Amino acid sequence: MEFVLLLLMVTACAAITQDLSGKMFTFPQETNTAYVKLTPKIVDFGAITVCLRTITDLNRNYALFSLSATSSHNAFLIFKPTTDGIEIYVHDQAETFGGEDYKVNTWHSICSTWDSVTGVAQLWLDNKPFIRKYVGGARIKMPSIIIGQEQDSHGGGFDKTQSFVGMMSDVHMWDYTLSTCEIQKYMLDRNLTPGNVLNWKALDYKTYGRVLTEQKTTCSCTE
Repeated sequence: MEFVLLLLMVTACAAITQDLSGKMFTFPQETNTAYVKLTPKIVDFGAITVCLRTITDLNRNYALFSLSATSSHNAFLIFKPTTDGIEIYVHDQAETFGGEDYKVNTWHSICSTWDSVTGVAQLWLDNKPFIRKYVGGARIKMPSIIIGQEQDSHGGGFDKTQSFVGMMSDVHMWDYTLSTCEIQKYMLDRNLTPGNVLNWKALDYKTYGRVLTEQKTTCSCTE
């Protein structure tokens, strides 16, 4: 009976709103069944900023943040390919931001912005800004937002070879392009204005499969 109850808890936790300050999601294995579905407070976007922190030892490609809309599966996608660089997709069109020092088994802070008026996207990695690149415009509506998997259909179509294995925390999303100063506050973890679409301190989410919610701890042991 205890095993059955544990299995039910692991398989799908009910949607909740929770302050996840100091916590992280752990995705401990490669699978097409483990993910977190995030419920946004706004469902029509003319601009986007997404920030998150992540650690993994993967050397293959994987999705970091997947936003699908009915009009395009990769409406806004942050994707780490096997080759160098991080890809930003907007309405299925991708640009690669390369030359980054993206190490395995290291916590990284990532932010990406996009504006439908200019069609320009930008990436920040560990407080380092990359050049701005054109990826296209048009508003994004009725999103399905998932971390842990990459959506090949609206809300599904998962491929375990593109799944995320590792830990992720501090996921925020805004419906505007965050200023450079605000992005620096996120990178340095200093008095950030929480996301008005996704807020890690009041996150509305539901977990599926083997996803753990754990304390994000650092070791300061003394003899």
